[in-house]
Amino acid sequence: MANKQKILIVDDDQNIAELISLYLTKECFETMIVGDGESALEAIQTFEPNLMLLDLMLPGMDGYEVCRNVRASSALPIIMLSAKGEIFDKVLGLELGADDYMEKPFDSKELVARVKAVLRRYKAAPAASEVKDNTKKVSYPDLTINLTNYSVMYMGRNVEMPPKELELLYFLASSPNQVFTREQLLDQIWGYEYIGDTRTVDVHIKRLREKINDHEKWRLSTVWGIGYKFEVK
Repeated sequence: MANKQKILIVDDDQNIAELISLYLTKECFETMIVGDGESALEAIQTFEPNLMLLDLMLPGMDGYEVCRNVRASSALPIIMLSAKGEIFDKVLGLELGADDYMEKPFDSKELVARVKAVLRRYKAAPAASEVKDNTKKVSYPDLTINLTNYSVMYMGRNVEMPPKELELLYFLASSPNQVFTREQLLDQIWGYEYIGDTRTVDVHIKRLREKINDHEKWRLSTVWGIGYKFEVK
């Protein structure tokens, strides 16, 4: 039997945390609950979760700071949970590296669907013996994006990035010079299970540009009033 996927639940409201754990346990996930940011960082090392559900309002180190710490060294999928519903809070969470954002109170079925959707996007690198000729990979001068093992090589070094950033880059680079609207990119990368606004795309493009600079042969281009394209010169 395959090992259960592990979900780390970080929330100082024990009732909410136990309810989330119940939802996920019914879906055959293994869960662990911690109530503060410092414990969350420790649990990542000991519990080795496949995904973290992270509440923003935590005692001591808040969810934003936890996310920032995790992203400094890991691409662990993160879904932020918060009673805050302002666009600013969502955008800040995404800018710090969260893969999704849910407002409390949330529907249990939607929560489970989003957890499964994010996990589907995050795939561990296969063993060398498992790599086949049908590897999904696009290459340009000084840039290789491999969707099979979720890796990006830029200027001879590996660039760590969350799954949706990599998928967005791969999708654009797979259709060079083709313009995509923000709505099309939302649909292709986040899918019907994601309920968000087009600023999500802008945030992810901004993060990609911070990690990968324009090259003399290619670049991530903004097509004003429409969307984005991977421009090959």
